[in-house]
Amino acid sequence: MMLKFKKSCQKLVDKYIEYDPVIILINAILCKAQVYRHILFNTKINIHGKLCMFCLLCEAYLRWWQLQDSNQNTAPDDLIRYAKEWDFYRMFAIASLEQSAFFIGIFTFLWLERLMTAKKQPDFFLLLKALLLSSYGKLLLIPAVIWEHDYTPLCLRLIKVFVLTSNFQAIRVTLNITRVLSLLAILSGLLLESSMVYFFQRMEWDVGSDCAFYRDQDF
Repeated sequence: MMLKFKKSCQKLVDKYIEYDPVIILINAILCKAQVYRHILFNTKINIHGKLCMFCLLCEAYLRWWQLQDSNQNTAPDDLIRYAKEWDFYRMFAIASLEQSAFFIGIFTFLWLERLMTAKKQPDFFLLLKALLLSSYGKLLLIPAVIWEHDYTPLCLRLIKVFVLTSNFQAIRVTLNITRVLSLLAILSGLLLESSMVYFFQRMEWDVGSDCAFYRDQDF
């Protein structure tokens, strides 16, 4: 990787090039803007597709687990297993649609904002990659469910806040915009996702929506 230096002081523009991966990970968990800039622009990480799929599986498992916990079924064992399998597929599809709505809300707001201010349209592919990578916090859903305790509902809420904070920083770094615009983009995404959640709830298709910080359980 080519190292770039500032002409004024002959120092590295990206200090994280020389840092250990563990230090980079710690700073990413702390949601530091500079480390997000390093990951997005100065590394060749191409796991965003696989990471997205795994995060959706984690979220689908959480919803499926909540659904099984709330259902009391007296049907034969074979029928129960078949129904549970399709319940998981249904939760995966719903989680995918809600995440898509969240991203579409963000993209729409940013597109309209650039259109009204006559600015260059953002690189939506790079932004999508940044949003997918910054959603890695959803991987914590599985440990939070496996090691269940009295504070699990609180942990799920904190995970949601952490993911949104990471998304906020990813948008700000990728497009080099202000914190206000980045926050408004996140709120636009949440608004469209909430509409999708409301639709699913009206159709009685969903439980434990991510947008609703997940359904409280009696652990």
